[in-house]
Amino acid sequence: MKTKAVRIYGKEDLRLEEFDLPELNDDEILMEIVSDSVCMSTYKEALQGENHQRVNKDIKERPVIVGHECAGIIRKVGKKWKDQYKENETYTIQPALNIEGSMASVGYSFEYCGGDATFIVVPDIVMEKGCLLPFDSGNGFFQASLAEPMSCIIGAFHSMYHGERGVYQHEMGIVKGGKSALLACCGPMGLGAIGYMLNCVRRPGLLVVTDIDEDRLKRAQTLFSEDYAKERGVELHYVNTAKEENEVETLRALTGGTGFDDVSVYAPVRQVIETADKILGFDGCLNFFAGPVDPELSAMFNFFNVHYKMTHIVGSSGGNTEDMKECLRMSGEGILNPAVMVTHVGGMDAVIDTTLNLPKIPGGKKLIYVGIDMELTAIDEFEEKGRTDERFQTLANITQKNNGLWCAEAENYLLDNF
Repeated sequence: MKTKAVRIYGKEDLRLEEFDLPELNDDEILMEIVSDSVCMSTYKEALQGENHQRVNKDIKERPVIVGHECAGIIRKVGKKWKDQYKENETYTIQPALNIEGSMASVGYSFEYCGGDATFIVVPDIVMEKGCLLPFDSGNGFFQASLAEPMSCIIGAFHSMYHGERGVYQHEMGIVKGGKSALLACCGPMGLGAIGYMLNCVRRPGLLVVTDIDEDRLKRAQTLFSEDYAKERGVELHYVNTAKEENEVETLRALTGGTGFDDVSVYAPVRQVIETADKILGFDGCLNFFAGPVDPELSAMFNFFNVHYKMTHIVGSSGGNTEDMKECLRMSGEGILNPAVMVTHVGGMDAVIDTTLNLPKIPGGKKLIYVGIDMELTAIDEFEEKGRTDERFQTLANITQKNNGLWCAEAENYLLDNF
């Protein structure tokens, strides 16, 4: 069995190659990949090469397949797993395997298992860890690809905690019916967070979303209106903090002066972190979600409030298998739409350039369909390209009637026509 895949050989050394997969062992599964979304973590992997904490040191001799936000179809099942997994059924992978004493992860550490490939061999450890997860492909393969980044968002909210003075036991999760703020939160992951907060079981009673980009705020408001939130029992406010003379006063005023129970920071910026600290209420939890590049990033935190008002901070990176299952269930039921994160679509030939230049490409998530060739294209550029290629005009028509969002209909058309 041949596969076509993007492999990493060293720092900024990604190569698109066709090669033979090994014979399938009894404890392995052969999977055909349909979609994979490009993660900023893969960009960091490409920059660091063998120095990355999850990447093997011998990639020059034994390169690994990159990509870890993938979805596909099982094509062959080894004897060990015949009773549990069936051929021609659709699955996605939770890449963070949590192997004791190892940082090994899909998309970083395996020669024949990664998202940017047409076919992969799923190793035994993935099934042993319960990380090969089924999903309903009726809503599109892309939703399962986006389940991994969505699981990071979900995991962040699950990691927040609260307590009671004198009671030494934490209750995990945001305060149900409480007051929440999402700061610098109108980027792709932020949009996913807004969607989850408005539809999860522990949704707040008040949700305030901030950003400094008016266009991004308006886009968020189009996707998640105040009326949409009200239907779900949430009072929603959007605030452009760049226009506020005193953003702390403005934000605290929206809580009636009490401060927030839960504040999440979606940009690794000192000022945003310090604002988050200042708007916390009693027993307020600050979640630092944004992944910084600067290892020296620091900010001021009020320790008087830590001592007397029980304010506290938590950071999270990635989600676990249960977080991913929650996303797959919610998106499968139509409660959650991860498509709000997607702004670009491309084929296998776009993987290397997209990965190496990811921070320079504006917009949200970049979605790759590994079985086709197509340059990376923004959804809002479909109509322009449709002037010379009617296929893009059809994609433009499909996405425009879906509020500008990628969808299963667009995915099916792309797979059939490109």
